[in-house]
Amino acid sequence: MTARMVARVLVMAVLLIAYLPLFGLLRLFGRGNSLVRSYLNWVGWLLGLRIRVQGEPIAGNVLYAANHISWLDIPALGGTVHARFIAKSEIAGWSLIGWLAKLGGSVFVQRHKRSAARAQADEVTIALTEGRPVVLFAEAGTGDGIMLSPFRASLFAAANEAGVTVQPVAIDYGARSAEIAWPDGAGFVSEMKRMLNRPAPVYLTLHFLAPIDGAQVDRKRLAAETHAEIAAALAL
Repeated sequence: MTARMVARVLVMAVLLIAYLPLFGLLRLFGRGNSLVRSYLNWVGWLLGLRIRVQGEPIAGNVLYAANHISWLDIPALGGTVHARFIAKSEIAGWSLIGWLAKLGGSVFVQRHKRSAARAQADEVTIALTEGRPVVLFAEAGTGDGIMLSPFRASLFAAANEAGVTVQPVAIDYGARSAEIAWPDGAGFVSEMKRMLNRPAPVYLTLHFLAPIDGAQVDRKRLAAETHAEIAAALAL
């Protein structure tokens, strides 16, 4: 482990220890979400993220449909907006990471288990009506930073059912997207170490794009239109 990696991990651990008691107290009054955002913002800054926001994020009951390049996307988005994430179910079992994801209000889904699709769609639909934005990484995985994979139409069903606004969000690392991207086949631990050891800064633009009425547009069109908006914003 390098000195940079050790220093970042230690500071994040100290911040977590300081935040947890206050989070527990504020959670009793339904106000813990602001601390989740604050902590993720600090994590992103410590990892070298320097974020610029373009457009206006919609608050409340909204589905943010975003492209996905790196696990840095999570502190980037989570540190910018009061949002919760749709995450694959495996993450729930990842000791500290899974525990933190649960505290942050993540909605866990088994993307490859068809028998659970109905129940999981219901969970996401409920989450979309609870007054806090929900983030969907619509490629259902990380891309290579060069191409934008097709968006899964099935993942937009909950937005239809909840009748909420869908706002495309383009995560843009610019010319360094391929360098930042999670390499195909790389494990979580090795990728986390690579990002923890990256020199600062890492410049990132979050483009909050024109919203779409999820109550009026079916899931296939939602997938196609959000994909088109994000591809245009990234000039892909």
